Amino acid sequence: MKNKVAFLIGSESDRKIAEASLPYFDYFNISLDLLVMSAHRNPKQVSEFSSNAREKGYSILICGAGMAAHLGGAVKANTTLPVIGVPLPGGMMDGLDSLLSTVQMPKGVPVGTMSVGKSGSINAAIFCAEILSLHDSTLKSKLDEFKNNGASLSA
Repeated sequence: MKNKVAFLIGSESDRKIAEASLPYFDYFNISLDLLVMSAHRNPKQVSEFSSNAREKGYSILICGAGMAAHLGGAVKANTTLPVIGVPLPGGMMDGLDSLLSTVQMPKGVPVGTMSVGKSGSINAAIFCAEILSLHDSTLKSKLDEFKNNGASLSA
């Protein structure tokens, strides 16, 4: 499947925020694998997964993490695939710490960063559709429909 995305979350407690994006992945007919792995608790697993993600058919990797939010950077350090960061709430100022940790990547290690929380999770799904639509006319048509519906899944 060419439109395959992985959404990595740092812990099981982050699942509800990541799952807010599921209707959007379904709408755009993008295959999604939601995986739990922590940059701090499972660094070898994160490294191995991200190093082999392209060969496993993934096109884009999304990383949702809170507080220190190192998951996006740890994944990007091991792949040339696009990485989208979704900062999660819960730490200082309900996600400001994770936003800053996700967006402040060093030169040469780009992680596209969305807003904090559910909106960021949903925007990540839409952004994946936009990236993938560059080479998929059916997906481009779905995006046009989505925009014509006021950026909503239903009219």
